[in-house]
Amino acid sequence: MDLFKFFGRSGGGSKDIAKDRLQLLLIHDRANVSPQFLEMVRGDLIDVISDYIEIDESGLDIKLTRTKRERDGATVPALVANIPIRKMKEKIR
Repeated sequence: MDLFKFFGRSGGGSKDIAKDRLQLLLIHDRANVSPQFLEMVRGDLIDVISDYIEIDESGLDIKLTRTKRERDGATVPALVANIPIRKMKEKIR
């Protein structure tokens, strides 16, 4: 995930953009992770997944968000990855 693209994205009103940016900063602050940490996670995911499947790295999207746990309803940080798959590698099948 390229967080700089997120901050420079177009579309939506300035109010919505500011709200999205603030939410992202609050999530990162509460989870105590930096954008550099997410880039390291992104690189590691690419390395591991690439052993098994061909992915479209340009479409890879990794976000840190918040989600509710089913068991107690507490809100916790969650790492969400959208990984476009080009094809499975033959040697793994």
